[in-house]
Amino acid sequence: MTRLIRSGLALGLLLMFSAGSVHAFDFGAIGDEPAVLYDAPSYNGIRLFIAPAHMPLEVLLTYESWTKIRDVSGDMAWVESKALGQKRYIAVKTDLARIHESPDTASPVVFQAKKNVILEVVKPVQAGWIHISHQDGQAGFVRVSDVWGV
Repeated sequence: MTRLIRSGLALGLLLMFSAGSVHAFDFGAIGDEPAVLYDAPSYNGIRLFIAPAHMPLEVLLTYESWTKIRDVSGDMAWVESKALGQKRYIAVKTDLARIHESPDTASPVVFQAKKNVILEVVKPVQAGWIHISHQDGQAGFVRVSDVWGV
């Protein structure tokens, strides 16, 4: 009986620790230059798409010098790992996201961004808001629920 309890405890701990890693998402973005996305981790693979600079993506795994990614639409592909940048970018996933002056819905709206507009992350998530900037220089705070890539 004790052996059964220990086995059950060990299995429970294993499931608990592995479940956390299953739900963790690792996001990145294409660097400053567009990159070719392939169907396989090889130059011999089929070229699927040319990803624009700063396109946010979910990193699924890395294999040698290649990274398997998922884009905002859910499509998966492979990209050369060196094509990924160091800065964080997100994409608007709602029809229209309001960018506020401060992390509060009562604060003034600085600008609005349409679906799929790419925004640079200035500071990470704090209480459901992300401090972002647009390529034209405007900056503010957007709700996490309005964007993809965090």
